[in-house]
Amino acid sequence: MDNISVSTTDVRIERHATQLSRQLKLLRERLFPPLSQKTLRTFTSGEAAQMIGVSDGYLRQLSLDGKGPQPDVSHNGRRSYTLGQINELRQHMAKVKPKDALSYLPWRRDSEKLQTIAITNFKGGSAKTTTTLYLAQHLALEGYRVLAIDLDPQASLSSLLGVQPEFDLGDGDTLYGAIRYDAQRRPLKDIIRKTYFDGLDLVPGNLELMEFEHETPRALNDRQRPEELFFRRVGNAIAEVEGNYDIVVIDCPPQLGYLTLGAVCAATSLLITIHPQMVDVASMSQFLLMTSDLLSVVRKAGGDLQHDFIKYVVTRHEPFDGPQSQIVALLRNLFGDDVLTATILKSTAIADAGLTKQTLYEIEKGQVRRSTYDRALESVTAANGEILASIHKAWGRT
Repeated sequence: MDNISVSTTDVRIERHATQLSRQLKLLRERLFPPLSQKTLRTFTSGEAAQMIGVSDGYLRQLSLDGKGPQPDVSHNGRRSYTLGQINELRQHMAKVKPKDALSYLPWRRDSEKLQTIAITNFKGGSAKTTTTLYLAQHLALEGYRVLAIDLDPQASLSSLLGVQPEFDLGDGDTLYGAIRYDAQRRPLKDIIRKTYFDGLDLVPGNLELMEFEHETPRALNDRQRPEELFFRRVGNAIAEVEGNYDIVVIDCPPQLGYLTLGAVCAATSLLITIHPQMVDVASMSQFLLMTSDLLSVVRKAGGDLQHDFIKYVVTRHEPFDGPQSQIVALLRNLFGDDVLTATILKSTAIADAGLTKQTLYEIEKGQVRRSTYDRALESVTAANGEILASIHKAWGRT
């Protein structure tokens, strides 16, 4: 009998995990040579002008006058800017036209509180991580200072943002390092990483996060001080760096554990993703019931459960599918304006971009069929635009 047939299950699974991890590392090195680092494409002067809110001619004149960052000029005279340069131009415009500074540089003001948005769902397959990633990138493209926190031990968000959890992270390099109960706790600022996407920073995740789930019951038995209770730890960590960001987005684990409850208590707003299939809706019903029960216990223990908004995001939507349309109509009838008007379409463009760990915001338009690209991007941007409008409302902006 060969060794494989007599291997115990744990040994076989460990071998499979090692093999898969090695192949993923090789794939990443092939996709992003030579240093295995992701980079973001540049933007044409027309795209840059639209993002900033000025004319292309104005940008050209700035360039000719030597003001602001200088674009890369191709052999045929086409100008292009990095996202970092676009953000520099935003700051330049805010200084040149201080009365219109908010329209060029939309950072939150001192009177506007940090918005922390937890994206959650009990069931896998609802595009929770994809929704988190697209929202974070959209907000960064709009000029906001964004922090993404990967609270899912599976760490898909980290991987999509260029971090391979098995190889790139050491002990304490996840949020666990900032919320653990022992003396090895670290400041969150020491854990945050810059990403290739200017304006978007990351607190990565990996399996280490499960330690918080294991240690919290023991900490509860030790009768922690009120400010040290598990449901306050995520919020306390974020508060250490809130002056550096406008918006925090948290990709929660697909289960109701201590990490998820901590994220919900830290959040100022909630997004619940839902795939419009009956089995997913039934699962969400159970998720909401359990969440309600657990949060009532947390609230009685002193948890802050005042949220500026709670929105349901319909994902992987096929608008011409009759049963899906009925479920979306049911959700709108039940929850009204709490369901986003825009739905995120199921699209081969999103799936194809994901094969290279990219989003529609990152790929060149010619990489997928134009009509498919435009339709998918329109749905994603519309949903993210609604979420941003809710943030503005919470800030008191018109």
